Amino acid sequence: MIVCKFGGTSMATAETINKVKDIILSDPERKFIVVSAPGKRDSKDIKVTDLLYKAYDEQQKNGSCKETLNKVRDRFVSLCENLKIDLDINPYIDEIAKQMPKTISADYAASRGEYLAGIVMAKVLNFKFIDATEIIKFNANGVFENELSNDLIKRLKNEKSGVVIPGFYGKMPDKSIKTFTRGGSDFTGALIARGVNASLYENWTDVDGFSVANPQIVKNPKSMESLTYEELRELSYMGASVLHPDSIFPVKVEGIPIQIKNTFNPSAKGTMITKELHTKENQPIVTGVAGRKHNTSVLLKKPMMNNEIGFARKVLSVFERRCISVEHLPTGIDTMSVVFSNVLTKEEEANLIEDLKIAVNPSFIEIEKNLSLIAIVGHGMASTKGTAAKVFTALANSDINIILIDQGSSELNIIVGVEDKDFENAINAIYSAFYE
Repeated sequence: MIVCKFGGTSMATAETINKVKDIILSDPERKFIVVSAPGKRDSKDIKVTDLLYKAYDEQQKNGSCKETLNKVRDRFVSLCENLKIDLDINPYIDEIAKQMPKTISADYAASRGEYLAGIVMAKVLNFKFIDATEIIKFNANGVFENELSNDLIKRLKNEKSGVVIPGFYGKMPDKSIKTFTRGGSDFTGALIARGVNASLYENWTDVDGFSVANPQIVKNPKSMESLTYEELRELSYMGASVLHPDSIFPVKVEGIPIQIKNTFNPSAKGTMITKELHTKENQPIVTGVAGRKHNTSVLLKKPMMNNEIGFARKVLSVFERRCISVEHLPTGIDTMSVVFSNVLTKEEEANLIEDLKIAVNPSFIEIEKNLSLIAIVGHGMASTKGTAAKVFTALANSDINIILIDQGSSELNIIVGVEDKDFENAINAIYSAFYE
């Protein structure tokens, strides 16, 4: 049994939806289908989800969202006409228009793109439509109810016909809609795959699979045939955006493989993501390189800080009180750096420094902004000597200064920090060192 998730690009037009239909019907094992809201039809177009967010804002400001919601209506009416399906989508959109003045949450508005796409896709395939609110549950605090949702999803295993489920959202106890973060349809698909005990979770998008590096930075990078859940997690977190980083957790529990496939090139092999590394001859040392700009580092210096019990706890408590998520903690005997992704205002910087002075009385504090973090990820690194040296040599030869170095004990990744202005050159230099 295969669970398939199709992204916004795959759902954008009647032509692409017919491609999706052909893919699904080509294999009777593709029984559970999760869909995203229609994406852009061209570079100047607007995603349906963004239109719905705009409609919500319009409703809050003007007391009406008719103008923007009509754009959504036109999009889906046109879609149904071009697909030549016997479906009047207008009553569903009328209901959305009726509910918009009553809702106090943007989540309801945003979720309607997936909801309408699911209704359309079910009609195209002649599959059963099951609203995500029936099986994806959140508690009163908006926290996802993992076990309850899994128990409800398990009941779908006995469905005899194919099933279409909208991604991205679920229901709270008060019956209001709650969404996952952007890209959350990937997570919905993974939850369905776990619940029905699928043999494979296919994630269909508009690329042939994961590239070793961002193709917008590196020209024609090589593709990854396979990687592990852990490697995917590291690369997704650091900016490789093919798959939502949280989507591995449900399938990892059951050891269900994920395959990234291209709706527009279904014959391409894609990328297989599995629980364990399947070692092959000539396995690359580095699986992938990913990174992101605009991070911040706070450097603290204090003589004998290594002997001061509770020093790190006191520092981290300051960041916790200010709701700043800490990502890396490179340390020395008398130094400690705290790296985070937030961009602070001048006032926030001044307040943070003052709090740190009160908490630990450092002899020196410096805030380093415009910091890019780059992760070099791969299981092959653990058993290969000189990997780090190769990274550092490549950057040195490209006249790039390394500001920060961090390597986990698992040896799965090395993270280096460089100035934002050197980000693209650094990615290219590291890629070239291992793949050219």
